Parts: sequence; C-alpha cells; structure tokens
Amino acid sequence: MLELAVLGLLHESPLHGYELRQRLKATLGSFRAFSYGSLYPTLRRMKESGWIAEDEGDAEVVAGAPALTGKRGKVVYKLTAEGKERFTELLAEAGPASWEDEQFGVHFAFFAKTAPEVRVRILEGRRARLEERREGVRTSLARTRERLDSYTLQLQEHGLESVDREVRWLSELIETERNSIRSNPSTNPL
Repeated sequence: MLELAVLGLLHESPLHGYELRQRLKATLGSFRAFSYGSLYPTLRRMKESGWIAEDEGDAEVVAGAPALTGKRGKVVYKLTAEGKERFTELLAEAGPASWEDEQFGVHFAFFAKTAPEVRVRILEGRRARLEERREGVRTSLARTRERLDSYTLQLQEHGLESVDREVRWLSELIETERNSIRSNPSTNPL
C-alpha cells in the first residue's frame, strides 16, 4: 500500500520527505493506519530497488519540490524510469488485495492514472467483497439478534447501512466506468 502511494505521489512531482509524509496522510486519509516510522525504511528499500532517487542539495534545482529547511529538507525524492514502470505495474494489479479496505483506498486515489478496464475490475471486486461481508453480518445478526443489547444491535445495523451505502456507490461508479468505456474504448490515462 505504502509503495503504491509513494510512487503515485512522486509520479506527480519530486518531494521532500516531510512533504511526502504530509501528502501521504492526505491521500491515505486521517482514518487509515499509517506509521511514519515505516516511511523512511520504505523509501530506503525503494531507492535500493532503483525506483526512486534522492537529490541532496538545493531544493530549487528540483522542479516542483517546495523549499524546506533543516537536514531532512535537503533531501528530495524523485521517481526514476524504473519507478515509473513499477508504478504502472502496481496500477494494473486488480486482484483480491486491491479490493481490501487499505489497498482499495490507495488504488482509488490513483484511479485517474489507472486504465478504465482495471478500474472496473477493482470496483467490481470491491463490491463483491463487500456483498460477501454484508451477507455474513446479516446471517450472524439473524442468529444473534435476540441475544444482543440494543446498543450492539444498533451498531450492527449501522455497519450494515454503511456497507449498503458503499455497495450502492460502487454500483454507480461501475456503471459510470462502463458507460465511459463504451463511449470511448481507446481511453488510457497513462
């Protein structure tokens, strides 16, 4: 998840570590678990893999990177050609991992750069996963309804309503994507 998010943000522009952290927080959302302690080891691994490079020195030399002060403000991370390829590969992944809560949000954040057919597969997979989860909760609720106190019951019903709302939203997105593909089959955001 973090790898895709970092590559996606650096695809937009080179960034200082601090600015990258801020944008990750904004991209992943304040309700997503994100450990800042995991960012720099991830950056180090990505650099070793050749996906990103560091520019140390004058930040004004790196186009698009805001000027910062201090030791960390001197390092600007930018995407390499291999990093662009890796980002494209990760965007094309539409398997079960991309349907889960954490991965879905990151994939969705970069949907503008994702091929329409891949977007549809991810949206359909996410919807199917939520429908499975919803049926499991409904079955469980039907068996235990009389044993639950009113607050636990309300919490379960609220969870079902939330899933129902997301399933409807996903269905609308899927229909919009399909219509877009039918009207312009050669669309490719990359």
